[in-house]
Amino acid sequence: MKQVVVVGAGYAGVMAANRIAARNARDAVVTIVNPRREFVERIRLHQTAAGTGTAARPLAALLHPTIRLCVATVRTIAERSVTLDSGGEVPFDHLVYAVGSGAVHPGAGHVDVGGVSGLEAATSLNGRLRALPHGARVVVVGGGLTGIETAAEIAGRFPALATHVVTRAFGASLSVRGRAAVEQALTGLGVSIHAGRTVSRVGADGAEFDGGGRLFGDCTIWAGAFAVPELARSSGLPVDRYGRLRTDESLVCVGHPRIVGVGDAVSPPPTVAGHLRMSCQAAIPMGAHGADAIAALLNDRIPPTLSVGFIGQAVSLGRRGGVIQTTRSDDSPRSLVVRGGTAAVVKEAVCRSTMTALKNPGLYRWMPGPRMANPSTARELPC
Repeated sequence: MKQVVVVGAGYAGVMAANRIAARNARDAVVTIVNPRREFVERIRLHQTAAGTGTAARPLAALLHPTIRLCVATVRTIAERSVTLDSGGEVPFDHLVYAVGSGAVHPGAGHVDVGGVSGLEAATSLNGRLRALPHGARVVVVGGGLTGIETAAEIAGRFPALATHVVTRAFGASLSVRGRAAVEQALTGLGVSIHAGRTVSRVGADGAEFDGGGRLFGDCTIWAGAFAVPELARSSGLPVDRYGRLRTDESLVCVGHPRIVGVGDAVSPPPTVAGHLRMSCQAAIPMGAHGADAIAALLNDRIPPTLSVGFIGQAVSLGRRGGVIQTTRSDDSPRSLVVRGGTAAVVKEAVCRSTMTALKNPGLYRWMPGPRMANPSTARELPC
């Protein structure tokens, strides 16, 4: 029996581990290494922050019964084993690199800034929001989908607070109609939008702008750029300028054929991944494809080429509203936009479907994506 180690238990890691275990029970023993026993639904962390829902569930309840769960942090990856923070080692024949991403804050003072990139941060933020007095100002830095959902959830849950969004580009991934629908919904919730502002520093007292000026706040929330762990770089594996593991078009690590990378922390060639954004919508099919790549390696076959496409972006705007932005397979927006209560129902169904997919990995299918004809621009980290 081959030993397969999966490092990380986010959307991509759990899908990969479960699909390998379900489809290769006679060929492989799967061990998943993760720092915590809970699975964190990152797409619900804004609900945890506002106190309108929970993002944590027992990890064991999601894993295939044959998977071994090792609660630890991987410190280094060697040729045939990983070293844990406890000093122990876990050997492998093949490894799935699925360490995910987290928030990165600009400038000094960020230790006092709230966030929604992790369970502890979102839980702590909820306590801070509940303690704010009537009329206090909440400043959300970042106008991408995370910032939009966070601002809407807070404004809906705490209408007595004054919620502001500060961003260089508001709803950049949406169409003109999509942005207008989101802006109208946020305004209806009492959210003030400050677009076209480049933030140079964030702190507990608000945000400072390039060229001078600032927006004061009683609670500042960072919903901007993401960063990936340094594990691949510190282990001597090939990485891009952001520290993401470099892979070929099948998600096999360049120069290390025993390692397959999936999710936010990997950098496949832009020919197959130039359109992929950091999201569970990309992580789950990447995890499934990574499992299929491992299956091919277990049977001495050539792994298939990655192909992942999108059909839309689902945005929650509080518990009763939302916007569904339809897209082409390369994630570029179409003109059709669904909004209001119908969109909220669809968004919730999408969130629940992610758990269904993780629990039924063998049945999971995904949309094929485009092969980029002019891959001059590689996938960038959001900012």
